[in-house]
Amino acid sequence: MATMNVSLPADMLRFVEDEVAQGEYATSSEVIRDALRLLQHEKAAEQERLALLSREISVGLDDMRAARITSKTAAEIAQEIQHP
Repeated sequence: MATMNVSLPADMLRFVEDEVAQGEYATSSEVIRDALRLLQHEKAAEQERLALLSREISVGLDDMRAARITSKTAAEIAQEIQHP
């Protein structure tokens, strides 16, 4: 496993040390690895959300170009769906 030296502000250092002291992790490296895994997960989830949003925008633009649009408000459409 590769080694990296990282500088942390005092509050983050205390947090890492507290996690180890509480027995949540055996070493400070485990805390940092877990934090990085969470960051990776959050970034991947954000990319998925952006891809979904991009697809939905594309569908909306396609509908607009094909004149599949309405002048109804979102509230009107919701009302029609709830009470057909």
